[in-house]
Amino acid sequence: MLFRSLLRWTALPLLTALSLHAAAQTNTLRIGFQKSASLLTLQKSSGSLEKRLGALGVSVKWVEFPAGPQLLEGLNVGAVDVGFVGEAPPIFAQAAGAKFVYIGYDPAAPEAEAIVVPKDSAIKSVAELKGRKVALNKGSNVHYLLVKALEKQGLKYGDIQPVYLPPADARAAFERGAVDAWVIWDPFLAAVEKQSGARVLQDGRGLVNNYSYYLAERGYAEKQPRIIQALFEDTQAQASALKANLKAAAAVIAPLQGLEPEVVEKSLSRYQFGVKPLTASVAAEQQKIADTFHALGLIPKPIRVADALPGTATVAQGLR
Repeated sequence: MLFRSLLRWTALPLLTALSLHAAAQTNTLRIGFQKSASLLTLQKSSGSLEKRLGALGVSVKWVEFPAGPQLLEGLNVGAVDVGFVGEAPPIFAQAAGAKFVYIGYDPAAPEAEAIVVPKDSAIKSVAELKGRKVALNKGSNVHYLLVKALEKQGLKYGDIQPVYLPPADARAAFERGAVDAWVIWDPFLAAVEKQSGARVLQDGRGLVNNYSYYLAERGYAEKQPRIIQALFEDTQAQASALKANLKAAAAVIAPLQGLEPEVVEKSLSRYQFGVKPLTASVAAEQQKIADTFHALGLIPKPIRVADALPGTATVAQGLR
């Protein structure tokens, strides 16, 4: 690792009286999440974080968003303190001037996103998407998957007709034939595979990492490291329990997501889970996505991911 993370939850440091006092003065940790984020959904339902933070005099407020871009907007306007999103939303948000800091990431999950077509579609390959309508959530993690999948086939992003829709609307359009393909992530991916027989043209394997990131308002991250550390300690505990028994976890999560347990279990099997401190190599991969989006004109200006990382001066040396 070429730089130190803001947080060190793998080796709990001695707490100073100052940090305890600061934590006690914070009434509520506001967490932005998506219902599709299975681990956070499980964490929310268990009440474990509330118990852990209760010792610091801190309550928890869970704020649900339909997708990553909307969550980032919520973070930018001060509606939440921390959030969990895929790779692309932070890049679009940073290009738009949003203020946040990366504080951790989840391991790669390339199988957990894919380009799908209806089961009876005549389309057999990504190359055949040329000129076709492809639904996706603009600025989400699947945006980069689509770009790389087209690139592999010698196609440009302009060779397809992107149709920007949030997951629920995209599925409706997909099933009524208003679009030819859909680029989507789990558990929506597992659901449309099982319920509609959707066929995978290409998942992320060999193309993208599909990391997920924990983000925070910079001032909050700097002032409340003990609270964020407690959040990640609890997240790690929940991740360990989930991975130890996917079926049991799926049974809890399924009704909360409105899905069958079998769908949720399939989705869970494609993620690794377990928050980690950001490394220079992971940050460099995020910079590649940012550079790609700028080259394609998807963001209006180049950005430096280093500007949204803790320890910026040190980080920059490792990224460029």
